[in-house]
Amino acid sequence: MLTMRAFLLAGGRSRRMGRDKAHLDLAGQPLVIHMLTKLAALGLDARICGNRPDLAHFAPVLPDPDLAGGETSAGPLAGILAALEASDSVLNLFLAVDMPAMPIEFLGWMIDRAELTQASVTIPFVTGRAQPLCGIYHRSLAPGVRRSIESGEHRVFPVLLKSAHRIDAFDVESIVAAGAMDSLPAGRPHEWFRNLNTPQEFALYAAQHPSNKL
Repeated sequence: MLTMRAFLLAGGRSRRMGRDKAHLDLAGQPLVIHMLTKLAALGLDARICGNRPDLAHFAPVLPDPDLAGGETSAGPLAGILAALEASDSVLNLFLAVDMPAMPIEFLGWMIDRAELTQASVTIPFVTGRAQPLCGIYHRSLAPGVRRSIESGEHRVFPVLLKSAHRIDAFDVESIVAAGAMDSLPAGRPHEWFRNLNTPQEFALYAAQHPSNKL
């Protein structure tokens, strides 16, 4: 049985998209439903992070935390902090709401890895870049994350590095090439982590995945 909590990061303002990403219609359902379904397939009842009462009928919503000095612009790091401070689980999976190409199989593999290593931060790298909006984080990070935010640091990866005792950073392409993951869907790993940031990107993804099979 999984002892991990899952959190869907959905607090962004979607400026480049021009409309709310969570409500984008993909194959007849809001994008938020597709992402929650992925997590449910892993046995995880997810909560949604962000000041998003409009999403409460999809899953429980965890609003951004109160921050010293009235800080209100911490971005996804605020959602991560709220989740870590509220979680009753040592390990917590985080996933951005705009990653519909993310394979369930990869998330399951990463969960197994994190439960084995018990690292403070389990974070994938793709094309040499950290992917902090798809990672597993230990709740002990919370005090350090709060201190960083309240001191004005809002960059997710640097804050996690500064707060962590043990980091498990791994290169996804190398692991896939080595055959360490079974039953992965076709496609290159960097495509799994692609965020849908603009109407053009969303239209292209929707056209390429008319049924959006999980």
